Amino acid sequence: MKITIISVGKIKEKYYRDAIKEYEKRLSRYCKLEIIEVDDEKTPDKAGDALEEQIKSKEAERILKHIKDDAYLITLEIAGEMHNSEELAHKIEKLGTQGVSHIQFVIGGSLGLHNNICTRADFHLSFSKMTFPHQLMRVILLEQIYRSYRIINREPYHK
Repeated sequence: MKITIISVGKIKEKYYRDAIKEYEKRLSRYCKLEIIEVDDEKTPDKAGDALEEQIKSKEAERILKHIKDDAYLITLEIAGEMHNSEELAHKIEKLGTQGVSHIQFVIGGSLGLHNNICTRADFHLSFSKMTFPHQLMRVILLEQIYRSYRIINREPYHK
């Protein structure tokens, strides 16, 4: 299985980069992992709705360039469906048995995802009703993908 994470923005903090490298290493025995970073747009304080929509649209254009037609697309959205770790593992495993060979996850920027991306998605996933920084969300997503593969392979992993 190939897993691609498309994320808006660069990881600046070393501790996030270190955590990402660790999960990339751990996941290498389970899947082919690709992480794509697209540039984010600067959002001025007190930006109006029209400007925010324009910013999300520009970020969406960059994301869309990397979305593959044959991939199963999962967007991370606050309004998405919540799963526990076992349910996410089951979803990944089921997709594989149904012949899906590529899953793409999309993490939006500080304003979230443009509707163009959300409507293209095959599944909308929420980790919480809370908002997380996209840098931290990348680490959380990688950890949950790793946990999913441990569950799928019936290997121990701390709870």
